[in-house]
Amino acid sequence: MSNNRGDSTTIHIVAGPTAGGKSAFAIGLAQKLDGVVINCDSMQIYDGLRILTAQPSQEDLREAPHVLYSALQPGEPCSAGIWQTMAVREIENALAENKTPIICGGTGLYIKALMEGLSPIPETPPEIRERANARLKQIGSAAMHEELKKRDPESAARFHPEHAARTVRAWEVFEATGEKLSDWQKETKNAPPENWNFQIHKIMPEREELYRRCDERFLKMLDNGALDEVRNIAARIDRGEIPETALLAKALGFAHLRDHLEAKIPLETAITLARTQTRQYAKRQVTWFKNQL
Repeated sequence: MSNNRGDSTTIHIVAGPTAGGKSAFAIGLAQKLDGVVINCDSMQIYDGLRILTAQPSQEDLREAPHVLYSALQPGEPCSAGIWQTMAVREIENALAENKTPIICGGTGLYIKALMEGLSPIPETPPEIRERANARLKQIGSAAMHEELKKRDPESAARFHPEHAARTVRAWEVFEATGEKLSDWQKETKNAPPENWNFQIHKIMPEREELYRRCDERFLKMLDNGALDEVRNIAARIDRGEIPETALLAKALGFAHLRDHLEAKIPLETAITLARTQTRQYAKRQVTWFKNQL
């Protein structure tokens, strides 16, 4: 089925909090519209923790085409800009095959990058990012914010001194390019084609139902082998094959299950902590999607 309507091309976006039911909705939509499900989750894009990051099952993959799942190795970098480039390519591939692109995921910044475009800020080399993080650790966020004031006063004025992530980002952009983040952000964004029409489907269960789904899904992940996945990735980190700072190591529940495997906490404690972390993350996602999308 074609998704072209005259000069307009419809791109479906299925968004909402983790464990909310996005994947099932996207598969139903793909079956109805002859679609391709394109991942928009910053953890599901990585291979290595397929179960813990709730990637589509083999049954799901048989029901509809899926792309950008397990597309990167654990040590590879990803950002809104990298994902945007990959997603646009997959959207164009789907359209070329006369299929309907269906973006599915809960990483809001990626969705905004696709819909609104991004300023053409170059990717920061890993060594400069490491230098920035080392500097932060050495002097603290308030002092680093003072340093940023001298380099990029406009950005510094927008960031709270204790908002370390934003300060570090602006600091490393200046270090890498010699230009201020605030100046880069004034450049014309690489916006999507004007004929792309984004149709948003927000999947937002009631809070009690969402929390119940989060809790049940985590137990199901354990039953399906999530602990073995964590053991494997943790071992690769310990051997130096994957950097300790890899984005995948921030997957919900990873740190707690790793602590259990290292005999630091009982499994029951790891489960409690991971479930709490997941519910808190889901709550933040709900707030973001209500206000931003």
